[in-house]
Amino acid sequence: MNIQVQRKLDRFLGAFICRVLSLFSRRCRDISLGREPQDFLVILLSEMGSLILAYPMFEFIKRKYPGALIHVLLFDQNKEILELIEVVPSENILTVRNNSLIKMLLDSLRALIKLRKIKIDTVIDCELFSRISSIYSFLSGARIRVGFHPHTQEGLFRGEFINRPVLYNPYHHISQQFITLAEAIDSETIPKAKRLPVSNKLRVFPLKVSETEIENASRRFRRDFPDIADKKLVLLYVGGGLLPIRAWPLENFCVVARDLIRKGYAVGVIGLEEDKKLAKEILAKCSNDNCIDLTGYTKSIRELMIIFHFASLLITNDGGPGHFAAMTPIAAIILYGPETPLLYGPLSSNSFSFYVPLSCSPCLTAYNHRNSPCDGDNVCLKRISPQDVLLKAYEMLEIPQY
Repeated sequence: MNIQVQRKLDRFLGAFICRVLSLFSRRCRDISLGREPQDFLVILLSEMGSLILAYPMFEFIKRKYPGALIHVLLFDQNKEILELIEVVPSENILTVRNNSLIKMLLDSLRALIKLRKIKIDTVIDCELFSRISSIYSFLSGARIRVGFHPHTQEGLFRGEFINRPVLYNPYHHISQQFITLAEAIDSETIPKAKRLPVSNKLRVFPLKVSETEIENASRRFRRDFPDIADKKLVLLYVGGGLLPIRAWPLENFCVVARDLIRKGYAVGVIGLEEDKKLAKEILAKCSNDNCIDLTGYTKSIRELMIIFHFASLLITNDGGPGHFAAMTPIAAIILYGPETPLLYGPLSSNSFSFYVPLSCSPCLTAYNHRNSPCDGDNVCLKRISPQDVLLKAYEMLEIPQY
């Protein structure tokens, strides 16, 4: 479904359903299982990057409730990344297709029937604004329902049936807030989980991949692109995905690509098949055999992440690739503007985030369904100069890979 259609359905129909379900819910906020949770459901539907940022929360749940089973409900296209981070067995993953309303309704019904059979007792709803995730939470039959709640704030209404309501905090990194959701399960404070953020640096575990797998992929790559086999490879992700407002100007990527090639590096433009038009523009501007089109070259996220093991640097718009890089050795430069790295920065010590905090930035927030008021003139990203990015890129390219 078109993202605008999804937003409208969620805003009007979703809000109506949440209000109706609130009438039938037990409003007691202190309802208790009388025991530790045994069957968890984590709902994290729409963002691949958020799945990686939720990794510390999954580890927290496993440490605190070692005997519990964890299930995850998410959109079908995000299943692969959940399998790659290996936080739950594949059989505990429930998916919903969202490319049509009929498929979404049918898959939702199947998932809810399965959850009822499992007898889920605790749901952690990690979505910030989506009403459908809140509806799933209620209909799952779980007695404990954790989720973000507005309390005295305006907006973010997602039903009064969230009996472990957590105050959304736009000043804390989202990984910290996911842990707060897990802490809220047995919290007795109002609002729930009055806690200090975890002091140690949060990290995601590296992708499990063998040296043989990396060598085979590298050999295939050298065979397919023999002209750049002896050069250090810099990867560019230039697309904005579903949110074009997050894309750095294409001309800036062209400037960066030309300079890297002039300095003796190879440049590969990565992305999906639908990003091929952007890649062709960069290749045309560079007009050099050391700039290659890798859009659609990899058939899975895993294949892309294996290339990250032998490439030297990733320069990317805010989105999935910057978070995938955190699970690999590659250094990364990530360009933020409509969203902020203070909330959504990668869990990596080998990355650098550019961000110009204008008066209107970030404009994609939990309060506007990520529907930016910007007219398309994303000055926050245009203020990041190619020269500054190149300066940082050459600095990082001199750092040996670990």
